[in-house]
Amino acid sequence: MSLGDVFSGGDGLTVFFFELNKNPVEGFSAGLIDDNDIYRWEVLIIGPPDTLYEGGFFKAHLQFPKEYPLRPPRMKFITEIWHPNIDKNGDVCISILHEPGDDKWGYEKASERWLPVHTVETILISVISMLADPNDESPANVDAAVSVCIIENIFLHTFLLSVSHSSLL
Repeated sequence: MSLGDVFSGGDGLTVFFFELNKNPVEGFSAGLIDDNDIYRWEVLIIGPPDTLYEGGFFKAHLQFPKEYPLRPPRMKFITEIWHPNIDKNGDVCISILHEPGDDKWGYEKASERWLPVHTVETILISVISMLADPNDESPANVDAAVSVCIIENIFLHTFLLSVSHSSLL
């Protein structure tokens, strides 16, 4: 019997669910939307410190396919959130949630995409990391990506201006 057999589908999700509730991970909490459906989870992500999202609480849903862990879940924020890698409907666009295998556009390596070793914990830690460090090269929300670029440019301009003024003292 392989590890994939032991942790396949609903059985694996049940193990992960009980493990997360027994040993919570900092930054998020997770529960079931319906106690009778292990494939539909509700998560609450706490905005990571030292980011624009600090102090926020963001509700999202994870929908696992019956083929889990061979196929990735879908993740959708229920709480409105403005981020380059979350589309305007709340759908999360992050490499590890993309179907396994080669990217037909050549943007992502197969190793960056979904792998059956990913767990709810690794998914949510990746999403928290994405909140702290958006990928504006492949945005799901172009308007949010443009906003991030404008803010970064204003910061850089202000920073460089302050450094040049400091040399005049």
